[in-house]
Amino acid sequence: MLTLALGVVFAVLYAVYRKKDPRLLRNGIFLTAAIAFGVLGLLLVAAPYSIVAALLLGLIGLAVPISILVFGIGLIRNGFTMMKKEGRSLGNRLSLILGLAVLALPVLSIALVLTLGLAGLFLAALIAFVSAYASMVFISFAIYSVVYGRMRHQIDPVAIVVHGSGLIGGAVPPLLRGRLDRGIQVHHAEYMRGNRPLIVPSGGQGSDESRPEGEAMAEYLREQGVPEELIVPEIRSTTTAENIRMSAELLEERGRPGPVLLVTSDYHVLRTASLARRMGVEAQVVGSRTARYYVPSAFIREFIALIVENRKASIVALAPFCVMLVTLAIAVLSIT
Repeated sequence: MLTLALGVVFAVLYAVYRKKDPRLLRNGIFLTAAIAFGVLGLLLVAAPYSIVAALLLGLIGLAVPISILVFGIGLIRNGFTMMKKEGRSLGNRLSLILGLAVLALPVLSIALVLTLGLAGLFLAALIAFVSAYASMVFISFAIYSVVYGRMRHQIDPVAIVVHGSGLIGGAVPPLLRGRLDRGIQVHHAEYMRGNRPLIVPSGGQGSDESRPEGEAMAEYLREQGVPEELIVPEIRSTTTAENIRMSAELLEERGRPGPVLLVTSDYHVLRTASLARRMGVEAQVVGSRTARYYVPSAFIREFIALIVENRKASIVALAPFCVMLVTLAIAVLSIT
């Protein structure tokens, strides 16, 4: 019953903080914990009366080692796919590197225990704890990114800002086209509600691009039938933060201040929302779908960037447990 009660507590926390601000990163932790404790609690309550529930509990116990193996192999395969289709940059190798780490860390932990005895056991425990923490946060980030990106936001935007993602040969590639199509879809939905927001294609000119992204994006929007008078290109930004800030400044200059909907890829929504919140911009974010093979590496990159941007919070969350484990290890070793 305690496990089920924890699931209910986390569900309530999720509902409260999501209503307070759906952009809060902690919402993902609360949602994931609510699902995990809720499902486990229900199975524990039902297990004495149901053979199916008892079998499912057993499968959950087996799922951890099996998931490590499947997850590691899957990431390695995805890494080779990414390098084949997208090139051999470090970003495209991330899933391969992480997959190798997922398979190597359990082997390293066993080796530490066998070679160093009790000291190795504590080091292995530290590795297991940090890995479990990273896994939990990553799963929460991935789940809530999808949930948040598909959430119905209760704002009346003055504009829909579509974030650029790079041109190929001066033309709009599939990834960016997906964002623009999602922006058009959202714009149409707002129009059906009686709202008439502007649409801001946002992106400057990169060193390898023949023209600003915002210009090419505006051209695509016109081709898709978006009225010229509603398109306001932003052609100076080169980062997500600049997309947000310069688009807000452009709208201010046009006399259209107010809340905006930001459109980006589904893997990028939560980091974009968190950034907008820290910048004090009244905005919510919606996501466009991404090619399946691209998703693992994209989420890994976003997760790493999010951890780096929130490194103080990550250190504060991990530090007490690490200190406690190290202190316990020193105490035990001094006694023995």
